[in-house]
This record gives sequence, C-alpha cells and structure tokens, in this order.
Amino acid sequence: MNKFILTSILSISLAISATALASDSPEDRIKAAGFELPKPVKPIANYVTWRRSGNTLYLSGHGACEGKSVLGKVGDTLNIDEAYEAAQRVGLCALATIKLAVGDLSKVKQVLQITGMVNATPTFTGHSKVINGFSDLFVTAFGDDGKAARAAVGMSGLPGNMSVEVSAVIELIE
Repeated sequence: MNKFILTSILSISLAISATALASDSPEDRIKAAGFELPKPVKPIANYVTWRRSGNTLYLSGHGACEGKSVLGKVGDTLNIDEAYEAAQRVGLCALATIKLAVGDLSKVKQVLQITGMVNATPTFTGHSKVINGFSDLFVTAFGDDGKAARAAVGMSGLPGNMSVEVSAVIELIE
C-alpha cells in the first residue's frame, strides 16, 4: 500500500512539474538557467541582422552582443571550454535578435537550422563541441524544438577575430 501511495505522489509531482515547465516562457527558462538577454546588435555593414519571410525568420551571422565577442583562435589562444562559452554568448545575442524581430520568444515554433563557424587552427577538430554552447542554450530556451539541423565548421578567420559566428533559420508560430 505504501508503495502505491509513494508512486501516486511521485506521479502527481511529476505531472505538476511538467505543467509548470510547460507554462514557463523561453525567457523564464533562460533566466532560470542564469542567463540574461543582452541588447540586440545593430548591423555594422551593409546587411540586416534578421529577415522574415512568412513564418520563417533568418538570422544573419551573429557574434556576441554589446561588444562582448570572445576573440581569438580556438586551438591556439582559446580552449574548447572558452569557445563553448563564446558560443553561448552568441546564442544569447541571437535570442535577443529573435525577440527584437518578433516581440516574444514564445512565438518560436522550432529552430530549423544552425550554421556555426569556429575560428580555429587547422588541426583543431572539436568544432561541434564549441557550437554545442549555442545549441545547448537554444534547447534550454525551447526544449526539443530548439534542436536543429546543424553544421559546425572551422574557419581560418572570422570578422574582427571573433572566435565564433552563428547563423540560424527559425520557424515561427503563425
């Protein structure tokens, strides 16, 4: 009998927790994970940071917002952990851009594609581990809908010597 009561209480607790999690907004989940959205960036050249077509949002290549890009080459001046954190900063900037574009992160239906570029030495092979910083943040915000088709590639250099740049394609709720 006690086992039945314990199982019932556990089931009810899990159901309540799942309901509470489902009612949290992406911004609530980001904040609960210890992150804060920065101010979105403004373009510094002849492009826009986002473009919308119907219910698809395209994000230009992003570094970190507010001049907080981590600079350097992964495998030389930066290690994987530092580059993972750089990719998280890029993810926060991308989330800020999404919010600017559509007003509310809850309007994201799913993340369709992520293209991550890592400024790395020719012998560095952990590009996926670096871009996980971005992907993990998007899963924190959007759950399984934050998982996307993805490329993580190495580059001989990125603008301004930033260590990570990421572009993304997002499907919005109509």
